[in-house]
Amino acid sequence: MTRLVDVRNMSRWIADHGPQRCITGMIDYLDADFRRWEQFDKTPRVASHTPFGVIELMPTSDHETYGFKYVNGHPSNPQRGFQTVTAFGVLADVHNGYPTFLAEMTLLTALRTAATSALAARALARPDSQVMAMIGTGSQAEFQALAFRQTLGIDTLRVYDVDPDAIAKLARNLTPLGFSIEAASSAADAARGADIITTCTADKQLATVLHDADVAAGMHVNAIGGDCPGKTELDPAILDRARVFVEYTPQTRIEGEIQHQSDDFPVTELWEVLLGRKEGRTSPADITLFDSVGFAIEDFSALRYVRDQVAGTDYESEIDLVAAPEDPKDLFGMLGAFSPVG
Repeated sequence: MTRLVDVRNMSRWIADHGPQRCITGMIDYLDADFRRWEQFDKTPRVASHTPFGVIELMPTSDHETYGFKYVNGHPSNPQRGFQTVTAFGVLADVHNGYPTFLAEMTLLTALRTAATSALAARALARPDSQVMAMIGTGSQAEFQALAFRQTLGIDTLRVYDVDPDAIAKLARNLTPLGFSIEAASSAADAARGADIITTCTADKQLATVLHDADVAAGMHVNAIGGDCPGKTELDPAILDRARVFVEYTPQTRIEGEIQHQSDDFPVTELWEVLLGRKEGRTSPADITLFDSVGFAIEDFSALRYVRDQVAGTDYESEIDLVAAPEDPKDLFGMLGAFSPVG
């Protein structure tokens, strides 16, 4: 049998334990897996692009467990009554190939993206950071805010979105949790005086939501919205002034903010900083930029974390997903019990 965490039980598990606690635990798993980065199989995600959006598969393996995530990104979905992003993920036993764990990953991806952002900020942002600007207040925003409060103690947010209802939604969700939220008149207004800037917009276009003049010395930019070919959020001039950090360079060169930079544009992979092999922030005046597109190892970590946390509880169930004939060579024999009589 394959263990399953469906949407209802994932929602219940997160609500019962609290998203901040879930994010904190996930950061620990991410940190552990980033530190053994070289043990994993790595490949850019397999993507099918259409005018409507993208559908992707994100696989990896540490040679004991194989994992993948199915995820879509359809920016026009909310106007049609659908979510922009949906996902599910699978873990399998490398030794026999059997899937062992299946989970919804729409909610889980929000947690893991926030946890990855926080892990990077913990390594790269100024430790005295107090204010975060959030440009884009859609589905990711609350999770990002909780993650940054958990890791850096940030509870003051300056927010901007082209949709005033999205800003109101964020304030409605986060103000009761103790956040101080100021609605800004523009992205530049939100960035003014911030220590950290998170950009997370959904439109699939070569946009410039953050301009070079908006980024001051010492800031950390958490760029998580540019996540496919033809989609960016930052003025390229920002990249020229910043120390740029990525997850997996070959994938980020296809999908990230650096997609239009030359192949020799210098970047540092986050795992190298966590292991002390390369420098992160070198001075309080550095501009650090995490050009995050999401990578399969992060999903692997998130799935491992949930699997371990829910084991033996009523947050999981079992599904009969793998055919198991009594004779492994007689698959046809499984039909006998259902053959018509006479």
